[in-house]
Amino acid sequence: MDDTIDPPTPPLPSTPPSSSTAVAVRIRAFVEVVLCSDFPTQLIVIQVLAWIGLHPLLDNGGLSLTYVATLSLVDAAALIALMFWLMRRRGESAREAFLGARPIGREARLGILLVPGIVLFVPVSLLLIQRFAPALHNVAVNPLESLLETPRDIWIFAVVAIVAGGLREELQRAFILRRFEQHLGGARVGLVVFSIAFGAGHLLQGWDAAIVTAMLGLVWGIVFLARRSVVAPLVSHACFNLSEIVRHVAVTEWVAG
Repeated sequence: MDDTIDPPTPPLPSTPPSSSTAVAVRIRAFVEVVLCSDFPTQLIVIQVLAWIGLHPLLDNGGLSLTYVATLSLVDAAALIALMFWLMRRRGESAREAFLGARPIGREARLGILLVPGIVLFVPVSLLLIQRFAPALHNVAVNPLESLLETPRDIWIFAVVAIVAGGLREELQRAFILRRFEQHLGGARVGLVVFSIAFGAGHLLQGWDAAIVTAMLGLVWGIVFLARRSVVAPLVSHACFNLSEIVRHVAVTEWVAG
């Protein structure tokens, strides 16, 4: 009887994914980025609102706050649900992806500390653009400011600014940056692409506002990639949006008084 023990079989080298598999993974990631770019969900919500009889313009030609708020909040809910569903299908942890391992309270404080610099950065940047490239200031008055006429309007718009602005846009930014980082050329490529798209989404407010918004998106994206948590950019973004509402109300009251 042979009592010798055969040596363990060495593990087989891991087989790299085939080129077809790699292409399929990239295509899937690209489809997810497109789906979560906000255009598909917003188009669907717009069609639903038209079907139930909600229209973007009032009889006087101004924007309807009811329409803008409904579109923004429903679209935010749909987009966030879509991102969570896609992550669940991949077996990803939403908490790990969006919150990382850093304490939430510390990240929130960092977000608040970023606000003064951003509040100063925006008007300075707009003034510089208007000074050296005045043609880019092609919208004299931000059309969204016409929605802030009563205290009720201000509160509704504040909710929209927090949910559809701070929450939805920062979760969306984190999701898309992760997909670029994992499958579509790297986080830096995603940062540039999504910052440009983020600015383009604000062209309604003028070319200068779109450029500054793109730069803000770049800043918030860098903060997320550095911290691996959406809390700081989310808090910073939401607080900045609220500060813009407060600024507009204060200026309006000063002019009226």
